[in-house]
Amino acid sequence: MQLSENALKVLKRRYLTKDTEGNVIETPDEMVKRVAKHVAKADKIYNDNAKVKKTEKEFEEMIDNLEFLPNSPTLMNAGKELGQLSACFVLPIEDSMEGIFSAIKNAALIHKSGGGTGFSFSRLRSKGATVMSTGGVASGPISFMKVFNSATEAVKQGGTRRGANMGILRIDHPDILDFIESKKDNNEITNFNISIGITEKFMEAVEANSTFDLVDPNTKKKVNSLNAKEVFKHIVDMAWKNGEPGIIFLDRLNKSNTTPGLGEIESTNPCGEQPLLPYESCNLGSINLVKMVKKTEDGYKLDYTKLAKTVDKAVHFLDNVIDVNKYPLKEIEEMTKSTRKIGLGIMGFADLLIYLGLQYNSEEAVEFADKLMKFIDDRAMEKSIEMAKERGVFPAYDKSIYKKQNIKIRNATRTTIAPTGTISIISGVSSGIEPLFAISYIRNVMDDDKLVEVHKLFEKTAKERGFYSKELMERIAKEGSLKHISEIPKDVKNVYVTAHDISPIWHIKMQASFQKHVNNAVSKTVNFKNEATKNEVEEVYTLAYKLGCKGVTIYRDGSRDNQVLSSLKTEKPKMNEEKAKVKPRMRPEITKGITEKVRIGCGNLYITVNYDENGICEVFTNLGRAGGCPSQSEATSRLISIALRSGMDVKAVIEQLKGIRCHSTLRQRGNNKDIKVLSCPDAIGKALEKVMNTYVDVEEEAVNDLIMEIEEEAPSNDFIDNEISASLDEESICPECGNKVEHEGGCMICRSCGYSKCG
Repeated sequence: MQLSENALKVLKRRYLTKDTEGNVIETPDEMVKRVAKHVAKADKIYNDNAKVKKTEKEFEEMIDNLEFLPNSPTLMNAGKELGQLSACFVLPIEDSMEGIFSAIKNAALIHKSGGGTGFSFSRLRSKGATVMSTGGVASGPISFMKVFNSATEAVKQGGTRRGANMGILRIDHPDILDFIESKKDNNEITNFNISIGITEKFMEAVEANSTFDLVDPNTKKKVNSLNAKEVFKHIVDMAWKNGEPGIIFLDRLNKSNTTPGLGEIESTNPCGEQPLLPYESCNLGSINLVKMVKKTEDGYKLDYTKLAKTVDKAVHFLDNVIDVNKYPLKEIEEMTKSTRKIGLGIMGFADLLIYLGLQYNSEEAVEFADKLMKFIDDRAMEKSIEMAKERGVFPAYDKSIYKKQNIKIRNATRTTIAPTGTISIISGVSSGIEPLFAISYIRNVMDDDKLVEVHKLFEKTAKERGFYSKELMERIAKEGSLKHISEIPKDVKNVYVTAHDISPIWHIKMQASFQKHVNNAVSKTVNFKNEATKNEVEEVYTLAYKLGCKGVTIYRDGSRDNQVLSSLKTEKPKMNEEKAKVKPRMRPEITKGITEKVRIGCGNLYITVNYDENGICEVFTNLGRAGGCPSQSEATSRLISIALRSGMDVKAVIEQLKGIRCHSTLRQRGNNKDIKVLSCPDAIGKALEKVMNTYVDVEEEAVNDLIMEIEEEAPSNDFIDNEISASLDEESICPECGNKVEHEGGCMICRSCGYSKCG
């Protein structure tokens, strides 16, 4: 494999096999052989024993040449014990306690195996609705979404594995206004992306400035009505503030549902590009378009012959993955094998446009995207039809639209445009169908030195056209764009446009052009400058609807508290000392708590721990008789109280206190069985722990029980990396290197070290 330094670093961190001590014991070439050999084995199922070696060689060459890469779990786990090769799943949530907690358990099993999950909370009754079986009232979908979030967090904290979720609520659900605001605080529901499930009826009401009905999910009866335009503006306002919620056009997902006889599509995977039926999984892969370029006398051209052959091999590869995959749940295996959906996409599209001399934000580029994706989609369908003759149609064929059309086909869907995250870094190309995010990147190296990395094609052009210099490259890095640099010719500026040079309208036009020829959906982020208005966001959401997109995700630069932008020019200054101060919340007027008497070396220590609805908020201590160090204990208690009311995790406080030793207590402890602590701080830490374990909602206790059960049931995998489905709210600072990240394809990627939330 021809790999850059950064690509090799990514492979070592995330993909190559390690021993029990974390040492890399596999080379990139060995990884390729491992993956190709394992996936080729599926040919044996169809009596293609003679072809297995040939298939293995084809797969190996395709991956080794970086012409195609599958989603990250396949690269990581193919041929290993865990063997879970899918990136994403959709799980149903039934409107019962049993159904809800069954979904939480299943999600945790999936997260533990390295996958992400999508959910629709639309079946759950609204907050305050009557629960007939108990006579109580329902807490509503948002409260349960927080329980799912807690379970995801628990699995995350159990090791390096993390969980990513998509949460969707229908626009006509009675709790929709609360859902729209559910991520108003960036610290809330941090393991979820959220999207509103928009219906055609709602959008028609928006255009007519009329009302729409809110419907009880159980009775299907109208419970209220709201002005559609006002609700739509509310969605836009929240998206403008921090990028969420996104929108998903549910009726369009179901219009494209190729197996309506199996049910209705309610949700997508975490990045939104893969609509799935309940219990379906997706296995994705992307063709590297840069490797499809050939040089001719007239310049660079797209080699359609090579592209066609690569599509054929990629469809074969992805169909095989379905058979050699080890699924986390039996229901998922059954549903996935019944539809045999695959998602073939692309990466390096922006680079391809540069080779061809096309400006991303132009009608020519949009028309080219239409032609390109139609070719890929048509070829993928032809290959799937050919494979059906050899291997048979997918088992749910009779419940599909293909039965009516008399098209015998192997896979219910074939194409998806996914965020390519780290696989685009491995390939050394631009991500998915996104434009370039920047021409150059600032990378931190040893001793806080900064290294300017320039896009290879641009560097080559600059040298060929005679305007290259290190000083100019550094200036470009600071500017973040070529727009205002006079030394660069206009035709070069036009071709090397970046995400923020491009009007959001062109982002949507490009997405819609690809969507016309994609079975599933297109993952793309519409990037806005910080100064963008709410009206501009509304315009993009409306255009996405009119141009036939299945959903849209936007991101306005700097709209989240922790963001650090991706060029030196827009790098935010450090907060001044006043702004950096953390202020504790006021002491609540009413608290609940316990007082515990603990025997220490100086006598009796009385420890009071109080809490309110936000958690433990204060500690008091009192020594029962003279002696000891009451001032020290009081100071410790005050500092703990301030720390807790300032938002510090009580577990972190306990960890610091427990185990501290005091010579007085230790001296008395040997002869006094009543003394079970090591010191005053140790006693306070243990009292805090007792209250923390007591002060747990019933729902949280159920989550903990589930996690214990999951840890026992789920296969362990020391090599699953947090990259697969990383927490979706780490904002815009890379959690690994602290450098700048980009928002692309509904995802987040760090070009400095290769970190990504997605495969």
